[in-house]
Amino acid sequence: MPEIRFITLNPGHFHAALVQKEMYEQVAPRVHVYAPLGPDLIAHLGRIAGFNARSAQPTQWELEVHAGADYLQRLVQDKPGNVAVLAGRNAGKIDAILACLEAGLHVLADKPWILVPEDLPKLQKALDLADSCRLIALDIMTERYEITSLLQRAFVQDEATFGTIIPGSPEDPGVVMESVHYLKKLVAGVPLRRPGWFFDIHEQGEALSDVGTHLVDLVMWMLFPNQAVEVQNDVCVLSAKRWPTVLGKSDFQAITGDTDYPRGLHDALDGDDLHYYCNTLVNYALRGVHVKLNVLWDFEASPGGGDTHLAVFRGTRSRVEVRQGREEKYQPELYIIPNKTMEYTLVRRTIDLKLRTLQVDFPGVGVTDLGTHFRVSIPNSYRVGHEAHFAEVTKQFLRYLGNQDTLLAWEKPNMMAKYFVTTRGVETSRKTQI
Repeated sequence: MPEIRFITLNPGHFHAALVQKEMYEQVAPRVHVYAPLGPDLIAHLGRIAGFNARSAQPTQWELEVHAGADYLQRLVQDKPGNVAVLAGRNAGKIDAILACLEAGLHVLADKPWILVPEDLPKLQKALDLADSCRLIALDIMTERYEITSLLQRAFVQDEATFGTIIPGSPEDPGVVMESVHYLKKLVAGVPLRRPGWFFDIHEQGEALSDVGTHLVDLVMWMLFPNQAVEVQNDVCVLSAKRWPTVLGKSDFQAITGDTDYPRGLHDALDGDDLHYYCNTLVNYALRGVHVKLNVLWDFEASPGGGDTHLAVFRGTRSRVEVRQGREEKYQPELYIIPNKTMEYTLVRRTIDLKLRTLQVDFPGVGVTDLGTHFRVSIPNSYRVGHEAHFAEVTKQFLRYLGNQDTLLAWEKPNMMAKYFVTTRGVETSRKTQI
């Protein structure tokens, strides 16, 4: 396989740097960066420099920076590498992805690829172009690599323990997911500075179209592994609503470091308060299974707190849940709760049988009996954290480059289904906002 040479395009989000948090044997250390000169580029360079300077396992990246307003045209003309890495402004991202594919570059791009349903044809065009040119175009779905997601998927697919998924109803869905993120936080041990444009919902997207992309992806990935989901026949957005998180000017300054709101946010101001529409609730049906997603952003976690996550899959024999809250010390844990109609000891036996097969790939995974339900015990060695998942996605991407025929056939239709839910969900929510 020829040497892989990364090109980073307009790195406006810290996820671009996390792709380079470690070195890869197949990837050249010299990375070309094309971007407009400004704070986004400077912040990216600082993060890579920090990885190179750290005391534990420092990286050895070399960056060649091409700064200018015509950065995309120059990238297409120069083509100093063969893989374009994108993580930044989401409006117009699909146009940049198309330009890279048309230039013959593979693409590894952070979510979301599109924000509005009008761009679904562009997404289809990009995926078709990648196919026809034998290029790999992959979005960065880090949550598939979280240990609790992997184990939850395994138990949802274990009929002896889980049974089959309960279709439910809009009022009592078969799947419920809730994700709470915080605007003010630490990344790689330092305070995260978000650019002012991050708060422009037409640039960054709303909750469902951004973070919600992961949740929609996980539902398909867990319920129908290795199966293509077709938009026309399998997906129906039923209802959605949105509401803002209100930030004072001091809150905005603490997150961005900016002294004032940029002009692009003036329409979202009420006095000195910014009404940031970053909360979405959506109900949709996936192959007849009712799904409810609640995607939220708040200002800052309470002392000792952190992001929270809830994922509930209701089966005919038991519920399989991931909870990440105060009781779990903000670390995701996996629970199995037998239905009242099931014999408790029988469920314990089926869990033990499933764990024997799981221990081949995950040695040390066990179960704790809590009296009324079970918690899957997970060794700390598997809890590598969100930032490390970017390297895991990148390694999978590199494996696809080494053997392009291994790219799974269902990824393409499922990307279309995923972005149909997120874009149509946001569109629906804007018609029924609180």
